[in-house]
Amino acid sequence: MSARLVHIYLPDSQIGRLEEILPRHTRRYWRETVPGGQEKYSCIVQQRYTERLLEELENAFDALDSFTVCVMKLEAVMPPVHETSDTELLLDRDLPPPNALERFFSRDRLSTDELYEDIEESIHVRPSYLLTVGLSAIIAGLGMRSGQTAVVIGAMIIAPLLGPTMGLALAATVGNSKLGKQSAFTLGIGCLVAVLAGWVIGQLVAIDPLVPELRNRTAVQLSDVALALACGAAGVLAFSRGASLALVGVMIAVALVPPLAAAGIYTGAGYLVAGANAMFLFVVNLVCVNVAGIAMFLIQGLPPKSWRLTGGILAIWAFVLIALTSMMAGRIFLGWGSWDALLSYFGEIG
Repeated sequence: MSARLVHIYLPDSQIGRLEEILPRHTRRYWRETVPGGQEKYSCIVQQRYTERLLEELENAFDALDSFTVCVMKLEAVMPPVHETSDTELLLDRDLPPPNALERFFSRDRLSTDELYEDIEESIHVRPSYLLTVGLSAIIAGLGMRSGQTAVVIGAMIIAPLLGPTMGLALAATVGNSKLGKQSAFTLGIGCLVAVLAGWVIGQLVAIDPLVPELRNRTAVQLSDVALALACGAAGVLAFSRGASLALVGVMIAVALVPPLAAAGIYTGAGYLVAGANAMFLFVVNLVCVNVAGIAMFLIQGLPPKSWRLTGGILAIWAFVLIALTSMMAGRIFLGWGSWDALLSYFGEIG
């Protein structure tokens, strides 16, 4: 069973109010007195109810200086807590119960606070972040240059852009402007470092521009759009369920790190058009990841503060994606993005 052990500390004068809240979110809880006039409540909460319990606790007790909540993951509970559609805990009896699709997607998702905690450390520009991005781009660039797919995958496992990318999608979903600005800034700095790392490789190392691992990053196809959408959706789905960050990082990095490194390499080697094409692929992938990420967060029941704001942001990302896809289709129709055009371009440069 996916469950959390929630410890709640608050003054004993508030226990009546707390005991009105807890039965709406958990069937098992117990109380003990702790020093300092505090009471401690320990609750077994199914993961799908953690979000709404924390939200109601925050609304009720956040103004209290001594109020504290700790959330921990439970591996097992004996006896197990079983739930059916007849025994589920409803927050408001006047609201209709969730349908089967809502239950299916939301039952194992981490709460918003847990998602924030997982992202927090990775959305700030620190020396370790800059070094990780640079090294990841170098590994990916050298792997693409030599055609070693396994090396490129190794660069993805490092996953330096995971935090800010997930932060952008999460901020747009819940309407957190501070998180969005910090994530965008950190992502922008990381992208710049990745391109510069690739540019250094292009300056110092001889490259064959027609190596498949590099060449594949210079032309955007409909399959690339589908890949980026799938990566964004799968990455958010895995991330919101507490999957290994290495696994999530591969999903996200496959769409972001290689195009950035390729853009830098081609630019450093003097293939400016190819570098621009690789950067175009990165932009398309970034938009796709955000569109799919926001949609997946919403499908899983992540509560937006304002549906109008979240819907507006999603609509903007979708409009940009349509515009980029139209540009891509026009380039292919005119022959600018075809393999023959790229081969001709590389031949002229060479």
